[in-house]
Amino acid sequence: MIIVIDYNVGNVKSVCNAFQYVGCEVGLSCDRKKIEKAAALVLPGVAAFGFAAKALGNLADFIKDLALAGKPLLGICVGYQMLFDESCEFGAHKGLGLVSGKVVPLPPGRVIPHMGWNKVALPEDMALFAGLESEKHFYFAHSFYADVTDKAAKIACADYGFNLPASIQKGSIYGTQFHPEKSGPQGLQILRNFAQIARGGQT
Repeated sequence: MIIVIDYNVGNVKSVCNAFQYVGCEVGLSCDRKKIEKAAALVLPGVAAFGFAAKALGNLADFIKDLALAGKPLLGICVGYQMLFDESCEFGAHKGLGLVSGKVVPLPPGRVIPHMGWNKVALPEDMALFAGLESEKHFYFAHSFYADVTDKAAKIACADYGFNLPASIQKGSIYGTQFHPEKSGPQGLQILRNFAQIARGGQT
């Protein structure tokens, strides 16, 4: 079973519904025993980084330890941003530190927030994008982005006047700045791929 972390940030039900739609056994929980037993974890989030980090609270270190031990983890939107070292959104806030990098404001000269569909170039060697073409559109809603500095991370980028890191993979740690649960068939394929990863079919 995949467990979506329930920490009262964002519309977690839409993520659960999307996994159920693709035939995946999924649960919504903040119970440590259920989280520990899960085949994989999803950290969603629709809020300011600091609020989300505070809401996650002492679950943060627990989730980090499980991810470092090899349990697949998928961060979505703010959950993706929380995979990194820190954010400067409304002050300095510490992230999980699973991927090196800092969450910073989108550069000026662009429409902010970045909201709507944007094309993402999909590298063939990133497991989340198995079965998809080399480019697909996904749905974004954010004003900050992750400036990825981790040399061990694979990155998929969107063109937003600069190469915007839209998704990362580092070992069994995955993340998407966009919302796969709101991105139509290609988003559902990403969730299918993560379910396959949870079953041990991909790394």
